[in-house]
Order: sequence, then C-alpha cells, then structure tokens
Amino acid sequence: MRMDDAGLDNPFFAALDSLHRDIALRRGDVARYPADVAPFLGVAHAGVDVGDAFDALVPEGDEALLLGIAPARMPPGWTLEPFADLAQMVRGEPLEEVDGPDILELGELHRNDVLALTALVYPHYFRPRTMLLGRYFGIYEGGRLAAMIGERLGAPAAREMSAICTHPDFLGHGYARRLTAFLVNDTLRGGRLPFLHVSHANTRAKQLYERSGWRMRRDIPFWRLARA
Repeated sequence: MRMDDAGLDNPFFAALDSLHRDIALRRGDVARYPADVAPFLGVAHAGVDVGDAFDALVPEGDEALLLGIAPARMPPGWTLEPFADLAQMVRGEPLEEVDGPDILELGELHRNDVLALTALVYPHYFRPRTMLLGRYFGIYEGGRLAAMIGERLGAPAAREMSAICTHPDFLGHGYARRLTAFLVNDTLRGGRLPFLHVSHANTRAKQLYERSGWRMRRDIPFWRLARA
C-alpha cells in the first residue's frame, strides 16, 4: 500500500500546523506545545528566521525538543544539543490481530491510571495533558491498567503510534501486540499511514517492530533546545 508520508520529515511542526493547531503556541514559523502537553517545538523549515520566538515560547526553566528539522542559524543565547538519531518506522499493511481482553478507549476517568503507568515505564515525554493529542486505548486486568497505546504526532495523512507500554506485572501476555495491531489497523482503515519513533539503543523494541513488519523509513535527528 502506498500512502502519503508528507510531514514525517518534520513531525513536530507538521502536527502543530495541522492536527494540533488549536493548542499550538506559535510565533511566526515557530510553534510548540504547551509544556503540560508535550516538550516539543518545531520550525517550518531549516531556513526560518527564529528571531525572538524561542525567548517568547520557551520560558526560563522550561525545555524544548526538536525532531527532524532544526534552524540552520540559531539566535543569540541558544544552543542545540544533539541526541542520537531515532529510528522512524512506518507500517503500510495491516497487522495480524491478537486475541485477548477487551480494549477500552481511555478518557478523563482513566487519566490517573495513565499517568501512573507512563511515570513508571514511559516517563520522558508524557505530561499531564498529553492525552489531548489523540485517542488512547488500554487493557485493564484485575482493575489495573496493564497496557496502553495512543496517538501523538501526525498530519492529515499519517498518525504516530506512541506510549506503547506495559506494566511490568503484565509482561508476556501479548497486550502491547494486541493494542498495536488494533490501532495500526484502525489507522489504516481510516486511510492514514501509521508511524512510530524508537531509539536505536532500545534494541529489543526495535527488533520486535522489525519482526512485526515495520519498515525503517529513515534515521531522524533529535535535539534539545537549551539556553547558552
């Protein structure tokens, strides 16, 4: 299946300029999420004149991360700290469905459970209002949130799978595979391309995705924006 991957080279700005425009904080061609949603900032293109946008959008004591595209010229007082590239992977075909417990769409009533699980096993980028970015789904076992998955970045023709995590007490039950197949297949039925980002250092997760048929699209650069 050939699907549109427009925006995937600049995923933060693509999402802020389309799906998440209503919550974006913006100064010209620079946009970011509110800090309690996500620490992500994007620029429209590498040649953008940042001007005073960083000062306006990233207050003292806050931080911002950039992915894919960064300004070629940095304004005075700011630096970009490079991290290792991430693997950006896409899936153009349905995944085999996995039997298991019911999948529940997560909402406000489940927020505390979601925040507790992500704080335990996915702590870096999940914030109190991250669930504004898309739909989230989970599996409960014995009244506890055992595993979850959600939608984060995206553009009209593509959607990122994110926060794919399982509580340590429920590993080995296939819950993450069941949730991933569910959301990937639903995304494909909607005519959108599923994609995800994974650290090359997370070899176990990356190999699991590869064995499941996810295709490596590209290495994508990743930076932390810091005051000099």
